[in-house]
Amino acid sequence: MKKIILFFLLCITSTHSQISGCTDALAKNFNPNATTNDGSCVYASAKIKPETSIKLSDTLRETSGLLAFDHLLWTHNDDHDTSIYGLDSNGKIQKKIKLEKVKNNDWEEISQDENYIYIGDFGNNYQGNRRNLHILRIEKNSFLSNKPQIDSISFSYSNQTDFSVQKENTTDFDCEAFVVSQDSIYLFTKQWNQNKTSIYVLPKTPGNHIAQLKETLNVDGLITGATLLTPGNGIVLCGYSKTLQPFLYLLYNYKNNDFSTANQRKIKISMPFHQIEGIATFDEKIFYLTNESFVRKPIINTPQQMHTVDLSSYLKN
Repeated sequence: MKKIILFFLLCITSTHSQISGCTDALAKNFNPNATTNDGSCVYASAKIKPETSIKLSDTLRETSGLLAFDHLLWTHNDDHDTSIYGLDSNGKIQKKIKLEKVKNNDWEEISQDENYIYIGDFGNNYQGNRRNLHILRIEKNSFLSNKPQIDSISFSYSNQTDFSVQKENTTDFDCEAFVVSQDSIYLFTKQWNQNKTSIYVLPKTPGNHIAQLKETLNVDGLITGATLLTPGNGIVLCGYSKTLQPFLYLLYNYKNNDFSTANQRKIKISMPFHQIEGIATFDEKIFYLTNESFVRKPIINTPQQMHTVDLSSYLKN
């Protein structure tokens, strides 16, 4: 009986010692007494300028994903071209690795874990009814030896039931961003109608899978890229508005990949009319961004570029 009473008292003490609130000292509503972050942090508006901007080779007009790996920044085009390009920090192509016996329907993102590189062939903005969504998985050692061993992870969305042809750029089942964390892949959709991103999860093993809807975040924009921070409790997303105003969206200080409890901070980038598509970092301070070419003469003529931004002051906590 004494043991039961003691256990009951310990439970009460533990419950009362947990205080939910905003735990980020950078937020306007920071609560120094909070012990558990609840995703309620509110931030002042923020805007940054790129430290550098470099025009990329015309080979990369449709650069669509970015990955920091083996001292290079790897990117790819989003249509037809099945080569992966390794860039140095000045944006110069240093390596080119062609993937054989695969097709580029709409490659939109590149990611990684310890052993594999993943390429998302899941762009779906044209008619919104693709049934061949998949992610290519490439063994890293074979990739570096220029003999890539490739298999495929196929999936469909758990809540997509309508596969009729949609008008271009109207579907909420488009995707251009994902990360690989532990044993799962997390997709961040590009919702053309709602201006939100839905997060789906599926296994990172080859085969046919159902991507399960996890949650939806109100990012007020179109998400196009993602990079995972090494502790596993932070993700930086990139995207742009429908008027091509680029932004970053920070998710951090969450547990067990419960993104709704994360601190969520949006940072605008001072670059009008830039279709930002990829994001990567080596040190989690300086982040590299790429934009594809966007030309609407005589008003807009934005070439394909690579930019750097410093997020150290935003991620220091």
